[in-house]
Amino acid sequence: MRIDNIPFDLESKQSNLWNYNAKEKKLKVLALPHSDIYINPAGMNSLDAQSLMNATTFLGVPPEGDFQFSAKITVGFKSQYDAGVLLIWSDENYWAKFCFEYSPASNPMVVSVVTLNVSDDANSFIVPDNSIWYRVSRQDNVYALHAATDGKFWQLIRVFTLGKETKNHKVGFLAQSPTGEGCEILFQEINFSQKRLIELRDGS
Repeated sequence: MRIDNIPFDLESKQSNLWNYNAKEKKLKVLALPHSDIYINPAGMNSLDAQSLMNATTFLGVPPEGDFQFSAKITVGFKSQYDAGVLLIWSDENYWAKFCFEYSPASNPMVVSVVTLNVSDDANSFIVPDNSIWYRVSRQDNVYALHAATDGKFWQLIRVFTLGKETKNHKVGFLAQSPTGEGCEILFQEINFSQKRLIELRDGS
């Protein structure tokens, strides 16, 4: 499927869950019940969040080189860890997700997860609404995650790498509901640019 402002095809193994309205330029998805992509660093028998690899994704291979990929995310939060996500994917052991997630305290929160064989989960800040703007940028082999509560001023959340080789990496969307029965997620103002992000930390 091709989405406006995304210059490459996106694919999903559960294409029936993803609905793109070309006229309104809105991408809707219903997260599967008890679905996530997460590798618990404490192992499969941990009492913490369960390791799962069953969330629905909608991904494609971007052009080689630097880029900026952004969207406004709105989530109909119902259960703990429900989230709308921008995802960077190399393989099942190397990936990163930028989650707009429902916290255990029932607050919308900015969360990032970088996985290099196991997942490194980091919470950032609480959002006083059920919508936020997210951006994923690539500089050479480095990725940066930024969030904006107003769609204008970008706050740096995380900088990381998934390895020196990036040409086969995929980017796109993910919907998760690890502890619940699913939730509706809306992605709007979707944009992809091959413009290099010059400054990682100044809010540009």
